Amino acid sequence: MGNSLKAIVAFVPSNECQKYLLEDLEEMPVDKMVDLSGRQLRRLPLHICSFRELVKLYLSDNNLNHLPPELEQLQNLQILALDFNNFKALPLVVCTLKQLCILYLGNNKLCSLPLELRLLQNLKTLWIESNCLQCLPEVVCELSLLKTLHAGSNALRTLPAQLRCLQELRTIWLSGNLLSEFPPVLLDMPCLEVIDVDRNSIRFFPSLAHLPGLKLVIYDHNPCRNAPKVAKGVRRVGRWSEESPEPRKRSGAVIEITLNEKPSPPPATKPEPE
Repeated sequence: MGNSLKAIVAFVPSNECQKYLLEDLEEMPVDKMVDLSGRQLRRLPLHICSFRELVKLYLSDNNLNHLPPELEQLQNLQILALDFNNFKALPLVVCTLKQLCILYLGNNKLCSLPLELRLLQNLKTLWIESNCLQCLPEVVCELSLLKTLHAGSNALRTLPAQLRCLQELRTIWLSGNLLSEFPPVLLDMPCLEVIDVDRNSIRFFPSLAHLPGLKLVIYDHNPCRNAPKVAKGVRRVGRWSEESPEPRKRSGAVIEITLNEKPSPPPATKPEPE
């Protein structure tokens, strides 16, 4: 069924039209996964909420801006994808799904996150990229099991000091923000393995050589005059990386050598819960 026809049918609330959009999805699949991505949905069909053993629910790339309270019935849900929709606020019913391990909220219109997000204490992966966040919501710092945080393409200028409380955090993606300095709190997080600050406004990088867990730092496309110092074996992606020296003064002139390597993007595929 073509996308244009789906878009027209999506406006019609009758059960027949909704079944047409869902292609007669009336029973929970054996694999306990429902993928309704790209169906032009404007509301979540209520009968999906009756699939109480559901583990994975993908609602990406629709026209959703709210969710029904009946979603609370899905207490076994571990993965919920709400990216590429029209959410201006995270529906509070999401915060009742306490078994969630992975939550995708990217490419919406979120300016904040509710305090109730702290109830998701099993959350390990949070994607909030490409929203309207001007600061990282402090409630994120209360997700004690969080391992991966993708907050790129927002308008972040700083990170809260409370972020150091996330002792399980291993990967943080901050590309495409408004950081004018390297976030000091990251210097106090020895377990970090991947730091991405590509495409910001950072002019100087402190040494990262004291971070024992660090494996990769991406710092390209910043107006920096130095590369971050790292421990042996840590990969750097940016100017004056492994393949070329940092600029050095010679006869009063600064010689710049740029690296052609492009920064590696975050994983395109959505990970499974560990």
